[in-house]
Amino acid sequence: MIKKLFLFVAITTATLVTGPAQADPTDISAASRSVVRVVLAAKDGDKVAFVGHGSGFVVAPDKIVTNAHVVEIARQESSVVIGIIPSQGGTSYGGKIIAYSPGNDLALIQVLDGGRLPPLTIFGGQVADGADVVAIGYPGSVDRAQGLDLDDLINPMSPVKTTGTVSGGRTTKQFDTILHTAPIASGNSGGPLIDNCGRVLGANSFGSISDGNDAEFGFAVSAREILSFLRKAGVKVGSTATPCRSAAEISQEEQLREAAARAQVDAAKNAEAEKRQRAEAELRTGISQDIIAERENRMALAALMLVLALLAAGAAGILMVQGKRNPAIAAAGGAAVLLLGAVFIFLSRPDFTEIDDRVAAALQEKGDKAAPQQATIVTSGQYQCTINPNRSRITVSQQNEMPLEWADGGCVNGRTQYGRDGAKWSRIFVPNQEQTITISSFQPDRSEFTEERYLMGLDQMIKAREIRAKYGNRACTKDNEALADIEDMVKAIRAELPSQANESLVYECKKVAQ
Repeated sequence: MIKKLFLFVAITTATLVTGPAQADPTDISAASRSVVRVVLAAKDGDKVAFVGHGSGFVVAPDKIVTNAHVVEIARQESSVVIGIIPSQGGTSYGGKIIAYSPGNDLALIQVLDGGRLPPLTIFGGQVADGADVVAIGYPGSVDRAQGLDLDDLINPMSPVKTTGTVSGGRTTKQFDTILHTAPIASGNSGGPLIDNCGRVLGANSFGSISDGNDAEFGFAVSAREILSFLRKAGVKVGSTATPCRSAAEISQEEQLREAAARAQVDAAKNAEAEKRQRAEAELRTGISQDIIAERENRMALAALMLVLALLAAGAAGILMVQGKRNPAIAAAGGAAVLLLGAVFIFLSRPDFTEIDDRVAAALQEKGDKAAPQQATIVTSGQYQCTINPNRSRITVSQQNEMPLEWADGGCVNGRTQYGRDGAKWSRIFVPNQEQTITISSFQPDRSEFTEERYLMGLDQMIKAREIRAKYGNRACTKDNEALADIEDMVKAIRAELPSQANESLVYECKKVAQ
């Protein structure tokens, strides 16, 4: 009976996406962390018998969504217990049904034994016909092909991923579903159907029956049904309606934006250089003309003084002949003075080599006069930051606005110290409970705040926590050694991260008037 029941499986497939977003392996891998095997076993004293299994996915750290038909026998038979087998780690957990809705084939399981798992985000927007999808779960056909026994099934292992396309929203007589293509097997029931960003679109429930010649289709309980079911159960989950955008698309747009910004800066620099060249040319022309005029004037003056010196010398000679000794001496002295003055003026005429020196001095003077007009940028203060969706890849977050208190030197909100990270100030956050690493950065000259989120596996989180422990958790400080530690921590953990973040948020910040 149970085996027949588990033949009804939900399916998922990869589709030809209508937009530019392509499935990123890191997003699919991140979603796989939250998929579990739901095992049902009958206990009779010390004996345990395998009854069947399905799939499920985490919607809260201690809560699992699966199909109602997967756990139906556990409600009917008190001897049947539920086991939750995560996709990673070395621990399995017991489970208890806390909400049950056979009308739309959904059930909610409480994870026992203190288990906490990374939850998925549910996509609450419109699912486009033809969109790419990925089904994640534990098909029994794969287990059988691998020759797995009960001992293997109760050990954590990675789920199977299959791809397909949405074939349309097909509401059954009982509940709202998503029709999609996927040749999968029994055991996928309750597993998630996700988009290319790793958000839940539905829970695989059942498949079409084929006689061997017909195409096979799968039906997933829609996200609308899941969200309504969870609201009634009083479970708060992460959801978003932001369309999926590929990391490659965002990265390309940012590169183009940066290139445009650099081109604008280069154009401004070139314009300033051309302006300086024109000003220098005009100065050089004017100074050259001034020097030529000065040379001509001094040479003319020297010639005049020379003529006067000769006339004075002639007058001295005549006076001496006439016996007028004292006037003759005075005239001779005047002639000597005029002659020396003529020689001095001639020799002191400006040389053409002075043109470069005068041009440089004039440019320096203009620069000194312009310098005081440049305003000093003050970055410290309160900011209100608003997310720019066109520059962001939003997969799990819902926050649109964020207050920020920034102090020069890298202190954020009066308690968290950021370290230098190129032109930015950055801090990396590695929580103890969650499997998410976040790099937060602020670039004062642009008033731009960014958050990069990496959804990590258990082994990666353990390694990141070990690195973090070496550097401590420092509050705001101006100590150079402490600042160097923060910078080193960011670099060390960043080196262990994937090349692409699962989520990238760009906030544009404006100073709040005080």
